[in-house]
Amino acid sequence: MVFSSLLFLFAFFPLNLLCYRLAPTLPAKNVVMLFFSLVFYAWGGPAYVLLLVGMTFVDWFFCLRMDRVGATYWQRKLDLILACTADLGLLCIFKYLTFLLENTHRFFGWPSDVPQIALPIGISFYTFQLLSYVVDVYRRDVPAQRSFPKLLLYVSLFHQCVAGPIVRYQHVADEIDYRRASRTEIADGIGRFTVGLAKKAMLANPCGELADLFLCASGLSFTETLAQLSSRSALSLWLGVLCYTLQIYLDFSAYSDMAIGMGRMIGFHYHENFDFPYIARSITEFWRRWHISLSQFFRDYVYIPLGGNRCGMLCQIRNLAITWLLTGLWHGASWNFLLWGAYYLAFLLLEKFLLRRQLERLPALFRHVYVLLVVMIGWLIFRVTSMTCLKAAFLGLFGGNGNPLSDYETVISLRSYAVFLAAAVLACTPLVRNLYRRADRAIASMPILQKAWTVLQSAGPILLLLLSTAALVGDQYNPFLYYRF
Repeated sequence: MVFSSLLFLFAFFPLNLLCYRLAPTLPAKNVVMLFFSLVFYAWGGPAYVLLLVGMTFVDWFFCLRMDRVGATYWQRKLDLILACTADLGLLCIFKYLTFLLENTHRFFGWPSDVPQIALPIGISFYTFQLLSYVVDVYRRDVPAQRSFPKLLLYVSLFHQCVAGPIVRYQHVADEIDYRRASRTEIADGIGRFTVGLAKKAMLANPCGELADLFLCASGLSFTETLAQLSSRSALSLWLGVLCYTLQIYLDFSAYSDMAIGMGRMIGFHYHENFDFPYIARSITEFWRRWHISLSQFFRDYVYIPLGGNRCGMLCQIRNLAITWLLTGLWHGASWNFLLWGAYYLAFLLLEKFLLRRQLERLPALFRHVYVLLVVMIGWLIFRVTSMTCLKAAFLGLFGGNGNPLSDYETVISLRSYAVFLAAAVLACTPLVRNLYRRADRAIASMPILQKAWTVLQSAGPILLLLLSTAALVGDQYNPFLYYRF
């Protein structure tokens, strides 16, 4: 079940809100949220609920030991190591073991049969949440949660369990026990949810279909993918990369918007996960704006503990290399993700040690173009998992496969979709948000218009829900891009 499915929109989520509203006390409301969260997660794989509950129980147990009175430094250190080993060990088994065995089979012929291990949905997200909890308890940033159901609620909340943002326990610990949602917050949450839904249904999904049209269709065999990428015109490939660049931002930020909105409806305040990354003027700034919760996780739990930038140049390079290769691997068990991490590592190192001052002297437009080109090539690496296909795609961008620079069909398609693509590009900028805020401030000083503005604000979410529903009805293309994370 995904947030943009009709089942979720018109059955699961309304029923959840109704039961939550009818629950008389906050403990009862927490029971409602825990029940619905486990049902939501079980929808995609009932057996993996046991994995989620088991991992949470192990961390709950070791954190209670760490936080007990009289625990020595070495006892606490041992409990930390055991908890992290359990979390990372299970993550590696389910996410990376098949990849590792495929490569040992390729190079050494062992094992003869490689087991195909299914990936539990959202395992990378909730594993990182558990790791942040364990480390924060060890550092004494937060006390251990005495109630196992409350810790399980934090880990399994369906708002953010399978697609983020990565929520740290210390950010919501108080809200598990003490929270309330005012009418204003509920209205804001509904508005944020419907904006995210509209981004997903009306923009991200069509962008994904265009990416398949111009670049290559998803789910093809290696031979078919290679043939398409080798024969497409350069214009078609660039348009495909552009559409995928739009899709992945609109899709991922839409899920974050919906998660933040749903949380706000019941009193949880999740941190922002995106800040219009495509308007960045450097790759360093891009990663401060893109998937903020993941960037902050690696900064606080990997980069800084390794020494961060508080050491010499070689140590800084080492720390960044470890952080970014792990970032690449977090996104998937494939060589292209390692290459993707190394690709961004190279640009971040260049900006940190060589290009920062030169970039600052350039006009803003050139800096934006530089970032967009780097990011678009990065998304090509991210999307094409085969190294052979990736080489063909990269060469094809510049006509290196003997492919034409343009073709009639692509030009006609571009004209047909130009208005839609312009709207999708606009949605990746803060322009609409800024105009709305200016209008809101201006109308606040005009009492005669306030009632009409209030009606429009109330009608907006309803209109977005209706338009999104119309886009989803009968639409077979509604991918969940983050199933593999």
